[in-house]
Amino acid sequence: MDNFSRKQNGEPYVCDDFCNSKMLENRKKIYEYNNSDCWSEEGLKRHGELLREIFGSVGKNAVVLPPLRCDYGFNISVGDNFYANYNLVILDVAPVKIGNNVFIAPNVAIYGAGHPLHYKPRNAMLEYGIPIEIGDDVWIGGNVVICPGVKIGSRSVIGAGSVVVKDIPDGVLAVGNPCRVVREITDEDAEFYFKNRKFDAESRNLFEI
Repeated sequence: MDNFSRKQNGEPYVCDDFCNSKMLENRKKIYEYNNSDCWSEEGLKRHGELLREIFGSVGKNAVVLPPLRCDYGFNISVGDNFYANYNLVILDVAPVKIGNNVFIAPNVAIYGAGHPLHYKPRNAMLEYGIPIEIGDDVWIGGNVVICPGVKIGSRSVIGAGSVVVKDIPDGVLAVGNPCRVVREITDEDAEFYFKNRKFDAESRNLFEI
C-alpha cells in the first residue's frame, strides 16, 4: 500500500513526495485565502469559493477568519453556520468532521496528526493520523488544543486554554489540561450570558429554551 493510502486509512506512514505534493497544492490555496481581499463584495465571494475549494465539505453560512492553516484541506468537513475566529490550525492528516452551529474562538489547534512516542520509529519519519469529530452546537474557547482521535459531543463547551486528549460527552462544560468535565449544561444556563449575569428582556426574546 502506498504512503498516501496508508495515511488515509489511519496506518503509520512516511510523508513522501506524493503526500508533500498534495500539501503544496493546498498551501497555494491557503496563501490566496489568507492574503485575498475579504472586505469587498467581490472579495467575499472569492473567499467563500476558496474555502469550498480548500475544505472537503462546507455547509451553509460558513465563516473562517484568516489566517487559516491546514495540511490537505480535503479531509475537513464543516456543517452549517460554522464560525472560526482568527488563526485556526487544523492538521488534517486524518478526517476532521465538524457539525452544525459550531463556534471556534481564536488560536484553536485541531491536531489529527501525531508521531510515535519512541524515537526510533519517529526518526524513521513514521507518523500517523487519527480522525477527530466535533458534534453540533459546540463552542470551543480560545487557545484550545484538540488531540488525535478525540470526539467532542454535541452541545458541549470546551473552556479556553484546554488540552483535549480524551472524548467529551454531549452537553457538558469541560475545561483544563488535560480537559475534564466540570458539569452538565442544563436549560437553567440559558438564563445567563456570563456567569451570574442574566439576559435582559430584549435579548431574552431572541431565543427559546
